Order: sequence, then C-alpha cells, then structure tokens
Amino acid sequence: MTQSTRYPSATLLISCPDQQGLVAKIANFIYANGGNIIHADQHRDEASGLFLSRIEWSLGGFNLPQELIGPAFNAIAQPLGADWQLCFSDAVPRIAIWVSRQDHCLLDLLWRHQAKEFAANIPLIMSNHATLRPIAEQFGIDFHHVPMSRDTKAESEAKQLALLEQYNIDLVVLAKYMQILSGDFLVQFPNVVNIHHSFLPAFMGAQPYHRAHERGVKIIGATAHYVTENLDAGPIIEQDVVRITHRDDVKDLIRKGKDLERIVLARGVRLHLQNRVLVYGNRTVVFA
Repeated sequence: MTQSTRYPSATLLISCPDQQGLVAKIANFIYANGGNIIHADQHRDEASGLFLSRIEWSLGGFNLPQELIGPAFNAIAQPLGADWQLCFSDAVPRIAIWVSRQDHCLLDLLWRHQAKEFAANIPLIMSNHATLRPIAEQFGIDFHHVPMSRDTKAESEAKQLALLEQYNIDLVVLAKYMQILSGDFLVQFPNVVNIHHSFLPAFMGAQPYHRAHERGVKIIGATAHYVTENLDAGPIIEQDVVRITHRDDVKDLIRKGKDLERIVLARGVRLHLQNRVLVYGNRTVVFA
C-alpha cells in the first residue's frame, strides 16, 4: 500500500493499576473489532504499581467508526480504573507558537514545519512584543501582539485564551516566551510545552548560562517540558546536553545552548504530536 492510500490509525495511551490480563483485554478489543495492531509498547512503574501503554492500530477494516471507538473502549477502561486518551492520525493538531524577542526556536520550528517534519497546522504566532512580527508575515502566519505586565496580566491572559479559542488551538508551544503563565490560565488551557535553557532541575529560573559559567560546569543542557503552575517543574518530555570546557565563555555557552534549545524543543513537539508521551503524576513515559 502506498503512502497516499494508507489508512489512518488510532493511538491509545493508557495508564491504570497493574493487574493480570491487561494486555490481552486491550488487544482483544482491537482484534474483536477487526483491527490490526501496528505498534505496541508498555511499561510498568514499580514504585506506583502502574501499567502504562501505547498501542496504535490501523483503522482499515476496523468495525467501529471513529466517533464510537472511545465510548466502546470506555466500557473496558472504567472497570480497570484507567486514565486514557485516544487520538487519530487524520486529525491534524493546530499549534500556536508563543515568543518574546528571541527568534532561534521560532525559526527552527517554522523551517521544520515547512519541511513537513511536523504533522500539524500553525495558524497563530503570539508574542508580548512586536519584534518578531516580520517572521510571521514571511511565513504567512497570523501574528498577535498581546502586551503583558503585572498590572494587566489577567486581562492579557483573557485575550490570549480568546485567541486560542478563535483559532481552535490544540497545543501552545512556548518558543522562548519569557513570561510565566498563571495557574488560572493553565486550568483553562493545560496543553502547553516549554523549552527551558537548562538541564532541569539544575539552574532553574533566569540566566542559567551565567550561573553555569560561574559554577564551572562541564556540560550544559536544555529541557522540553509541559508547563504547570510550578515554575520549570512540569513533566519532562525531552532533554539533551553538550560538553563545554574552561575555554568557553558565557557567549559560547549561550551559542551552544541555543543550538540545543532548537533541537530539544523540536524533538519534544514532535513526540507530543506523535502521541508518544504519557503523563502520569509529574512524570512521563516517552514511547519513542
């Protein structure tokens, strides 16, 4: 079968208390409805006693229409005490990229999207500064400047939420957006991925490269994570590091750090879009 005629697939992410027969019950649901499993992966978290799994199957010949798969599977999931989510490969997510003044992560994401590395639409770029508007115009993407200050934060976040609803956004990517999202905002829109310019949990907060240089570290890193109310402490999706030496000054650390930020954020976004990240508590399992 060629790529153009390939059937869409369904992906199930599930976590539940570990118990006998879980794999068989899930696989039998797919088999009994005429499905063919394409990928299957699982993990048992010993500390929490949780079973975590990602299963993807082809919808070619599947007996249930997409709108009935979730309700049908829920009849199995409820007795298991399961948390689960179901995604379909033909449902294209809509991303809003938020930025401040730095452009390196924004440009990298836009180039990768243009090269079709991401199965997503990017209809919106939002910023608390107008600096990067020309980039949005260059790529033909709507740009909205929403100034942010301590006195106007609630009003500005209300505007941001209205824009996310207007553009039907599924995921916000903070590509060097240098503002802290409030807890109220995250309650209303929790699907936010951030790139942090440090190997978390070390060097949280501002100026991590200056602090790393002062400490004489031998590696620096970058972290893509989901945003929570606790600053720089959300579930981690992807991390990487690069080695440095005593010859590197702060400018060298920043340059090398920016390279890492581009790569790590792109990986994190791609993993999220491919439905490979299962969040449980403040941790993740990444079925890469």
